[in-house]
Amino acid sequence: MLDTASLITAVQPAADRLRTLPESALRRGAAAEGLALARELAVRAQRLEFPGRDPLELPDVGVFAVGDQLLVAAHDLAEIVVELDADHELTDAVGLVHLGTARIAAAATGKR
Repeated sequence: MLDTASLITAVQPAADRLRTLPESALRRGAAAEGLALARELAVRAQRLEFPGRDPLELPDVGVFAVGDQLLVAAHDLAEIVVELDADHELTDAVGLVHLGTARIAAAATGKR
């Protein structure tokens, strides 16, 4: 069985950071970066789970929910990666999360 701890371990600090950032930092772009990352993870999960079907877009439910959306999207992807034993998808997702985390941090500090 594929171990997805690397994905969850990578995404957890970003989700936690988004949950604790002040509203000003979230609105400065950190929430948008977090939502973009969550949406990409959700799209990847849907493409694996339902090949040939157009993925649905993760909705924007507000800046204060983005951390939760990111974590849920990562967990959804982790589940389908395990089910399909898609280790290449796991590796790609971990890399994507690292890049996304850097973008979230840059947006939060205004250093894009």
